[in-house]
Amino acid sequence: MPPTDDGRRALVLRAVVAVLAVLAAGVAVVLLAADASDDAPLAPTTAPSIATTTTAATTTSPPASTATTTTTTTTTTTTTTSTTTTTTEFPGLWDPEEVGTPWSDRVEGLLTFRGSPTRSYYGEGPVPSAPSVAWRFPRQGGMCSLSTTGGETTTWCGTGWTGQPVVWEREGGIWLAFGAYDRAVHVLDGLTGERRRNDFVTGDIIKGTITVDPDGFPLLYVGSRDGYLRALALDRPTELEEVWRLSARAVSPTKWNDDWDGAPLLLDGLLLEGGENSQFHVLQMKRSFDPEGLVQVDPVMVFNTPGWDDDLIKAVGNNVSIEGSVAVSGNTVYFANSGGLVQGWDLTGLADGKEPVQTFRFWMGDDVDASIVIDEAGALYVAAEYERGLERSLEVGQIVKLDPTKPDDPLVWSIADSERRPGGVWATPALRGGLLYVATDGGRLMAIDRDTGEVQWTKRLPGPLWASPVVVDDVLIQGDCGGTLRGFDVSDPTVEPEQIWRVELGGCIESTPAVWRGWIYIGTRAGALYGITTPQNQ
Repeated sequence: MPPTDDGRRALVLRAVVAVLAVLAAGVAVVLLAADASDDAPLAPTTAPSIATTTTAATTTSPPASTATTTTTTTTTTTTTTSTTTTTTEFPGLWDPEEVGTPWSDRVEGLLTFRGSPTRSYYGEGPVPSAPSVAWRFPRQGGMCSLSTTGGETTTWCGTGWTGQPVVWEREGGIWLAFGAYDRAVHVLDGLTGERRRNDFVTGDIIKGTITVDPDGFPLLYVGSRDGYLRALALDRPTELEEVWRLSARAVSPTKWNDDWDGAPLLLDGLLLEGGENSQFHVLQMKRSFDPEGLVQVDPVMVFNTPGWDDDLIKAVGNNVSIEGSVAVSGNTVYFANSGGLVQGWDLTGLADGKEPVQTFRFWMGDDVDASIVIDEAGALYVAAEYERGLERSLEVGQIVKLDPTKPDDPLVWSIADSERRPGGVWATPALRGGLLYVATDGGRLMAIDRDTGEVQWTKRLPGPLWASPVVVDDVLIQGDCGGTLRGFDVSDPTVEPEQIWRVELGGCIESTPAVWRGWIYIGTRAGALYGITTPQNQ
């Protein structure tokens, strides 16, 4: 039987008295809000030091950012006043103002390709000032395997496009994870390069970037050329355990092939991913912990849609796979495909059963493998290849800024890179201040004014440049196909930058580097991945 109003008042009074007593004793009280997501809460390894209880069967902990109330306590001897600012969470999937900031307030690290839902966070410094190789993985030999494409079987080694490692803080250490051309997911100690878990071997090579669960669940999400997108559990003692996988043939219709190259995003419990099956997928992941405290998932597909339409197929045929990583601003997810079609889908109300609505469509005229980058105003930066030689790609250009608030005429500016064929851009551009940094297949590294589209400077490097440029602490880091990783000083955006260091690694660098607290992690096609830092850290 529920308590009466008098009973409620008595309960509240007793609670207030108890809180005042604790405060008087000098003990901090933290007011905890319930997790608003449909998923179970954080893994025990990331839970705060203050334990909470719940009637649920799983271990729970609050969100890291919680609104608190102002409490004033007066005793006969002192008056203690604590005031905190109440913040309102952004009422959508991702706040556009968070461009260039870390993705998660629960897990420290670079957790996905280009670090955040707008694909605009590149890690945390300091960047090594005199970097050198501290360790190599594997110590001997290379990460190689056979893979077949277009009916031809060849040997693939090392890491390739996009291949950016993910790095995060866990259990008092730095953890590193990446997929490679030996078909395996590797999880290493970021300081030593030693394995933290045994390798998880898939059925084919892994080209893309892993995503770490941003909500603190001990999960990695990774795709492979073997046709599956997987969730791998990290909380088993020695192994990476597959707890779920999605076949590229699970939805229909599909086109092209069954590879998974893009790094998924996970926002409000929804996993967003495009596949080379040419479909965009949204899954409610339903993460939780079993009675033994081990992480588990029970995903449900809540939406999928073709990444093509009839007009695109008429123009380019069936090569319309989604290879880049989806990007999100507000409640809209953006992605592009190999046919050059850029789409935006509004996911507002999806959790309540409302059907997503397509709000944006723009045709680049040629293959877009680079991920879309979004700025704080919601503008899209799209980079395309130049392979088909269609009139549309010559008309539009290969590097563009689009304003999705003007869907009928979104083109703000464009830059052509069609002097050679194939040409254009495979690398994902980088945002830094008022500039956009772009690396081209032909070996041009450019800085472009974001507002005007004017090229501020250009450097020539051994191409093709498929590694995406990274900017941290006013250092622009770029790998080239001569096997050299270079650092440029971009502290003054008005002048062409000087090269301040270089590290010779060997093998074409197609992968994107990861920067984290004094370290740079990067793999090459020569077969290995390297931990690079200053000598004093070795």
